[in-house]
Amino acid sequence: MPAGRTTLSEYLSQQSAQHQSLHPDLGKLVLEIAKAVQEIALLTSQGALAGVLGSLESQNVQGETQKKLDVLSDEILIQTFRSGNLVAGIASEENDEPLSNPKGGSFLCLFDPLDGSSNIDVNVSVGTIFSMLPATPNTTLTASDYLQVGRKQIAAGYAIYGPATMLVFSLGHGTHGFTFDAASGEFILTHHDIQVPADTSEFAINASNERFWEPPVSLYISECKQGKTSVRGRDFNMRWIASMVADVHRILMRGGVFMYPKDTKDPSKPGRLRLMYEANPMSFVVEQAGGLGSTGRQRILDVQPESIHQRIPVILGSKNEVERIENYHRDHDRA
Repeated sequence: MPAGRTTLSEYLSQQSAQHQSLHPDLGKLVLEIAKAVQEIALLTSQGALAGVLGSLESQNVQGETQKKLDVLSDEILIQTFRSGNLVAGIASEENDEPLSNPKGGSFLCLFDPLDGSSNIDVNVSVGTIFSMLPATPNTTLTASDYLQVGRKQIAAGYAIYGPATMLVFSLGHGTHGFTFDAASGEFILTHHDIQVPADTSEFAINASNERFWEPPVSLYISECKQGKTSVRGRDFNMRWIASMVADVHRILMRGGVFMYPKDTKDPSKPGRLRLMYEANPMSFVVEQAGGLGSTGRQRILDVQPESIHQRIPVILGSKNEVERIENYHRDHDRA
């Protein structure tokens, strides 16, 4: 290994020594996730060559048609956690109910095994999102054990399978990015202490839903689109990949605001994204990098979960922009 290159295992050892409050097994769990990420990255990179493209006839608990690679990624992560004694319980987008590990453990892991899976067949970046919560030792797990507010996360992060495979996460002491080096088989620290700029001129939103937006969101986007001719006094760019991991990763790298707000498209769904294994971990990572995560009316990390697969509105990214959108919601609600 060339001098000056910090591997993932070295970084985790350093963090354990510097922060005595970290659970002694947390580093081991991150390394297990990194191994699973390598397996998923290989399948993703092979695409049609590995026969992993296309959909299955089955649906997950959300009523969404499952992709082959969705299910394979889910199986890889479940097997990873069940093969050791670190994780007591597992909750995934692809499973109706949480799964217990007979070997027990100190952690609960919640994850979206393959975020943005609608992009798989067209070779656009996808990713894996994960959240780690403390488990109560020596107890029989129930669904309520998982329903902890996001600020109680011990660690959270994501892997992005793009031109390079990266693992980005936080242990509660800043957000850091590691790039996989195929030559050495190691994740190398390449993005130390990521900081999201407080101001931005870039937003990400699915504009096809504009007719369903609430007035505060419509006002904000209208001002951005009007650019220099509006009260904002500057032009904005819109970016939308339709993969939360890819959109949030871009924001971490250069700033921006990601929005999947509350709308009236489906009144039965207060939001599109899942709180426990999408909104919470991504908000944790973004806030540890100086950004902010909000529903528009409440900080995401303060939302009390009501169910494993609960959906909520998500607005996260550059702090000043998110706070501006929150102000628009407050003004609207008061009116």
